[in-house]
Amino acid sequence: MKNFKNQVVWITGASSGIGEALTYAFAEQGAKLILSARREDALQAVAKKCEKATEVLILPLDLSKADTLKDKVTEALAHFGQIDLLINNGGISQRSLAKDTSLDVYRKLMEVNYFGTIALTQALLPSMIERKSGHLAVVSSIAGKIGTPLRTGYSGSKFAVNGYFEALRIETMRDNLKVSIICPGFINTNVSVNALTADGSQQGKSDENIREGMSAEECARQILEGLQEKKMEILVGGEMEISAVALRFHNPAQLNEVLADLLETYKMV
Repeated sequence: MKNFKNQVVWITGASSGIGEALTYAFAEQGAKLILSARREDALQAVAKKCEKATEVLILPLDLSKADTLKDKVTEALAHFGQIDLLINNGGISQRSLAKDTSLDVYRKLMEVNYFGTIALTQALLPSMIERKSGHLAVVSSIAGKIGTPLRTGYSGSKFAVNGYFEALRIETMRDNLKVSIICPGFINTNVSVNALTADGSQQGKSDENIREGMSAEECARQILEGLQEKKMEILVGGEMEISAVALRFHNPAQLNEVLADLLETYKMV
């Protein structure tokens, strides 16, 4: 059942990883797509593989430049007239100990993951409220539900995202808007390769648990299924990550021991 046929779906971070996989999944359903990321050439390459999409608009943007995003929303609405589903997927991760990490790294993580995400959402929100229709989704992380070592800034930004969208869901429920928070665990993408280190440089290598994680395609399939069902929260990942979310509430001390052991293993690699 192609629930998104002819629906206008806007995906940020669409040039790679989960965003790219989601793009292909929605294209298969015959959606009208808006693809956003920083690199237009990468978006063009993805768009060429979306033959089944009803229409594709390439709209490059930079989430670290929040003051430019209102104009991007104006452009998107001018083209399609409405947005049915916004998937805030763009973001950046981190791999560094708190004691070593520059404050500038924390600022960049918040600018991209939090301020960029909410700036785009805020700019689009009035049109959805006016129509009394729309679906807002954000790709957060299991690290946005569990404070995770080597990701203090990343976890902090994702916790902030979760709080914003949980509150937004309540504010807009009488306007008939739907809000979904998507929390992936270990997904086999370049997220750890591109992760910021203590000085702001990229890590440049993939973590083992990321390499062995769920495929981006399976992740996208589960996300699309959850969005079709208008789920408020969509947890995606292996048994370990999903179980950890429950463990945080039932036995947080045990979870902390498990995460501390994982940190020691990471240090030895």
